[in-house]
Amino acid sequence: MAHRTRKRRLLGAVGVTLATGTVLATATLPAAHAETDAAGAAAAGVTVRPDPSYSGEKFEGWGTSLVWFANATGDYPPAVREKLYKLLFGDDGLNLNIARYNIGGGNAPDVKDYLRAGGAVEGWWKAPAGTTREDVDWWNADDPADWNKNADKTQRWWVDRIKKDITHWETFSNSPPWFMTESGYVSGNFDAGKDQLKPESVEDFAKYLVGATERLEKAHGIKVDTLDPFNEPNTNYWGTKLGPDGEPTGGRQEGAHIGPELQQKVIRALAPVLKKSRSDADISAMDETNPGTFATNWNSYPQEVRDLVGQMNVHTYGTGQRTTVRDLAKAADKPLWMSEVEGDWGDGQSFTDMRPGLGLAQRMVDDLRELEPKAWVFWQPVEDYDNMKPGGESAKGGNWGEIQLPFSCTSKDTLKSCPIYTNTKFDTARNFTHFIKPGDRLIKTNDTSSTAAVSRKGDAATVVHVNSATEAREVTLDLSKFGRVSSRATVTPVVTSADGKLEKQKPVRVTGKQATLSVPAQSVTSFLVKGVSGVAKDAAELRKGHTYRLTGVQSGKDLTLAGNGTGLVIKTPNASDPSGQQWRVEQIRGEDNRKRYVLTETGADKRLAIRDGALVAEPDEGRRDDAAQWIASSTGDGTWTLVNAATGQLPDVGGQSTNDGAPVGVWQPNSGSNQRWKITDVTGS
Repeated sequence: MAHRTRKRRLLGAVGVTLATGTVLATATLPAAHAETDAAGAAAAGVTVRPDPSYSGEKFEGWGTSLVWFANATGDYPPAVREKLYKLLFGDDGLNLNIARYNIGGGNAPDVKDYLRAGGAVEGWWKAPAGTTREDVDWWNADDPADWNKNADKTQRWWVDRIKKDITHWETFSNSPPWFMTESGYVSGNFDAGKDQLKPESVEDFAKYLVGATERLEKAHGIKVDTLDPFNEPNTNYWGTKLGPDGEPTGGRQEGAHIGPELQQKVIRALAPVLKKSRSDADISAMDETNPGTFATNWNSYPQEVRDLVGQMNVHTYGTGQRTTVRDLAKAADKPLWMSEVEGDWGDGQSFTDMRPGLGLAQRMVDDLRELEPKAWVFWQPVEDYDNMKPGGESAKGGNWGEIQLPFSCTSKDTLKSCPIYTNTKFDTARNFTHFIKPGDRLIKTNDTSSTAAVSRKGDAATVVHVNSATEAREVTLDLSKFGRVSSRATVTPVVTSADGKLEKQKPVRVTGKQATLSVPAQSVTSFLVKGVSGVAKDAAELRKGHTYRLTGVQSGKDLTLAGNGTGLVIKTPNASDPSGQQWRVEQIRGEDNRKRYVLTETGADKRLAIRDGALVAEPDEGRRDDAAQWIASSTGDGTWTLVNAATGQLPDVGGQSTNDGAPVGVWQPNSGSNQRWKITDVTGS
């Protein structure tokens, strides 16, 4: 879950007017035209080139965790709940189709609630009368009397209300129940850096998670697809503090530090329990707070533990090393989710400031471009208005959530006394969730402010562009990478800016496979492209049978056969004698961005492989096993990583050297520039 002291800010923006209770704009505006800033100077133009030759698997969609808002609002008056439902899951709202149900841990019956509003999610256990925090040995997973099948009514109201909208359910845990923890409280260990799950409770914890998942499925007639036992486990966020009276005063949400070694024990225990259960859920893991910490945890797992994980989940509260996790997922051949993020991106609570909307939109673009996830999931789009207002969580308040309402409303309240607000994040998010749909395929673009997708049927495309500048900007869509561009192809802009929300403009005709449109200052625009399909013959940067130089991004030198004929080094390009530096590409498997290639040095006719832990050039003969196969990844900037299909390792310039003759070995993905390669086509030269 989000750790609420972490804020994300985006510098520079101006305010806009935004009504609450948002509905889709229906007005048709004139076609986009060139605009200028107050000084009369137009912003620099940008060319965006969507490239369907590099596409992902079918996108699963957009989602949310249900806590804490579902726990807080599940017993609200019908009118309030229904409006929230429409804003979250309705066609005119965020239109979400993925939900993550939180299996509450729950403090002991004699512990007075000290967690934040909505944070005290009821556990699925039923303690005997008189049980206190000192009683930790009473629970038996096999005894029906120890289970509360009616637990958590408020979050489960939401399960029933949204189940017709949800295509993928996930259950997850923020903390084990108090009786399985070291501290005896669900808010974390007294030392936030130490493991919270008791080693002797690992088996019980696995049974608790599976038992709750089974009961949820049966009670609500749903099928849970994945179960994640962790939430940001290898962090020091989760700690409990006691006051002089021995009562907890610090730690306002459920959380548990569970280090990599203990994570492995949990996964090993969970797998056989799941296999024997009535649930068909796969294990997902480990919902770490950022890609770098995720990689630390994942790299510590032995292969047999990785094999037990069906889906990889990562948060992007930290944004470094996204490409590391992307490459780890490709090496493991497992689906990857961006399973949680939220943030502020502003300067105090505001429902009109564009900065939060622009910040969220750019985060979504960056996540989709660098992680290549199969799904993108909000932490919780609904936040506690009272906690976000000035004087709540901070002096100025905050903009967490796309929707805010008080978490203190009662059954007697109305929409007037329990008002619902939307901020600019709500509308910029809809530029993504309305137009990149489940079943679409994310594709590469050359622009870091844009993301793109091809429709499920392959006959249309969407480009979402973020203009955070204070001036209007001309955007040229270059559609030349598509195999077919109809003579009647059009681009329809749908713009969210200071002047409106999801304003659909008139279609613009495509001419010469291009269309140039102007987007307003500080705006997010969805370009709906009709009349394009397929992939142009020369679209791919890596083309079958073509020959390339591979130049190290960090060194500026080419991947070259070493003098011994088997090792690899970097050397300055030699135009007069390029022997040992030209690599022929052959695609042998796959149709998406997990295609596999064989790379063969043309002069020596030796292919690149990993043998016995070393990068080698070996004769290109015999069976091309996984060790000689490479998965190529790019963010659209013309540089690539090469993931070995057998080991998951990448060619890596040792010590980040720039010296001629420096050896090239292998290392785990780390997003370093010494692991990226610029490609130059030298076919026929």
